[in-house]
Amino acid sequence: MKKFKLKFRADITAVTIVVFIVCIVLVGVMLMQFRTVEQTDITEIENMRESELREALVDWKTKYEEVDSQLAEVNERIEEYKKTINDNEASSELVDEELKESNILVGKTDVYGPGVIVTLNNTSDFQYIAEDLIELVNELRNAGAEAISINGIRVLANTDIVDLFDYSVIGINLQRIESPYVVKAIGDKEYMSSVLNLKGSGFVDRYNTLGRSVSLEIENRVEIPKSNSEFEIEYMQEVTAK
Repeated sequence: MKKFKLKFRADITAVTIVVFIVCIVLVGVMLMQFRTVEQTDITEIENMRESELREALVDWKTKYEEVDSQLAEVNERIEEYKKTINDNEASSELVDEELKESNILVGKTDVYGPGVIVTLNNTSDFQYIAEDLIELVNELRNAGAEAISINGIRVLANTDIVDLFDYSVIGINLQRIESPYVVKAIGDKEYMSSVLNLKGSGFVDRYNTLGRSVSLEIENRVEIPKSNSEFEIEYMQEVTAK
């Protein structure tokens, strides 16, 4: 009886140990499965996030490229506008400069600059006539005078210098002037002076040799007023390229 009990207890102990070991194995297998499932779920989630991130990255990249392209177009337009504005300003400045030069050349503005002043005086022995003034004006023009005036009257290409009342009076554009005749010219003062004083041929030298009353001054600033007459173009037309 005792032997049977001892044997039974030994069998129970063996079974218990076997069951315990089986339980440990099962628990281990369950833990491994759980970890596998857990790792699988995390991997899928991570894969999903990576996919979403990739899609978002592609989407943002596309948007960035679109914005960058639009920005490039805007910058190009801005540069075109700037160029247009600069061209217009340059054209406007060029037109203004050309208009300014044209007004100076046609005598529509008061001008000043270096030049010479030639003064002619009538005497009891000699009286200047229109031909003398015309000769002086032409000599000054040939010497490079850019602007000329006689007694404050601007002399232009169409200015009439004539004798009035049987050579007793000189008229400029039918405006009467009297001695002394003050002729002002703006240009290279040294060159004009040398031309006028040229021995034997210069206006001042020749008239002084003849005993006429003529004087020459070299000035750093000579002022010449604008013309009071209107210069109208009636017949001239611009030649256009064919």
